[in-house]
Amino acid sequence: MTLQQKTADLLIHPDWIVPVLPHGIVLENYSIALSGDRISALLPRAEAESIDAREVLELPGQALLPGLINCHGHAAMSLFRGYADDQSLMPWLEQHIWPAEQVHVSEQFVGDGTELAIAEMIRSGTTTFSDMYFFPDICAATAQRLGMRCQITFPIFDFPTAWGLDGDDYIRKGLALRDDLKHSTLITVVFGPHAPYTVCESNLVKIATLAAELDAPVQIHLHETSEEVLQASDQNGERPLDMLHRLGLLSPRIQCVHMTDLRDEDIALLAATGAHVVHCPQSNMKLASGACSVSTLRKAGVNVALGTDSAASNNDLNMFGEMQTAALLAKLHTSDASSLPAADALAMATINGARALGLEDTIGSLEVGKQADLIAVDLRGPETQPLYHPISQLVYACNGSQVTHSWIGGESVMTQRNLTRIDLQALTTRVSSWQHRISHTASQTQ
Repeated sequence: MTLQQKTADLLIHPDWIVPVLPHGIVLENYSIALSGDRISALLPRAEAESIDAREVLELPGQALLPGLINCHGHAAMSLFRGYADDQSLMPWLEQHIWPAEQVHVSEQFVGDGTELAIAEMIRSGTTTFSDMYFFPDICAATAQRLGMRCQITFPIFDFPTAWGLDGDDYIRKGLALRDDLKHSTLITVVFGPHAPYTVCESNLVKIATLAAELDAPVQIHLHETSEEVLQASDQNGERPLDMLHRLGLLSPRIQCVHMTDLRDEDIALLAATGAHVVHCPQSNMKLASGACSVSTLRKAGVNVALGTDSAASNNDLNMFGEMQTAALLAKLHTSDASSLPAADALAMATINGARALGLEDTIGSLEVGKQADLIAVDLRGPETQPLYHPISQLVYACNGSQVTHSWIGGESVMTQRNLTRIDLQALTTRVSSWQHRISHTASQTQ
């Protein structure tokens, strides 16, 4: 904020500000000003007193930080939360999830499931999410209506689903959606080929060509299990990552989700091509898919972000839990307690996520000029006391319920834990109706 700019729409006085950049810094007795959809000032509280703000918010005992970024999920699948627990990946998909989707997935299903997911994410500190699911236009419209920032990764398969017929049909519909939303300040639309085992080489080549021409990101499930990698190697004579590299898909535009089976040469290839990795620790653990080598990736210079995957395989969309799990799993995986410190886990859930989505100039840290996507976290409760290090407390002690306020693009989407755009009672009624329908179908097929 220049000396001439003495006004703001909102001036917030917390006890701590965790801007994420510079890395690991905690600012005490600082204030932040929002003007329109942007952060207009970040300055010592004594200096902030001279700003004439339309609204002033005192947040004693609270920390302000960037809204969390959930880089991978399937929002509407929240309606399958707990539906088929304690199954390994392929039986879970083939025997339970895919049959249920064939019966129930529709525009209404996606709209209600996405709203349920957004309600949960906002209440646990997420302000941006990436979604890969059927009827992405409905997900986009729901996110736009509720003021939620979203990367839509429109799904691409070789076979028919509720949303498309074949690769060309998915791509045509997805690019039309991208064109429809090109002026949106909240929604970005990118390519979402499901996985190398569901999308053929010719369609992957089309995606690589179009993504390069449009400079558009691509998100794909990749190396999710060792069985997937072994099967591809047996059938095709090469690992899936090598195939994507041969087809021209590995670049700073690609977001590789899961990546639990990695060799040293895989990691070197990811680093050399600038590819991003999206780590989904809780889902991978629950489905016994394996563990991503986060520490080795980071040492090699690969950007690693965090995602929850769906509530059907997690069973929540809580990025505070994901941060804690990522940090603890990295320590266990390496037998090194210093592996993935709290500040690094927080970066994975914020600025690293923004980098993976190509939005690092817009979100992911609290800096003047960036979008005003931020959350307030109350650290006064017994669960977070005594408080020695705010960042450690945020990662290791908070569970998401301490989030009190959330702003996206300067707009309040939660105040004192009350959602400003979602009628929870009406939403709960619709979700209950889906639960009865899905349960009835399950009982008929058993």
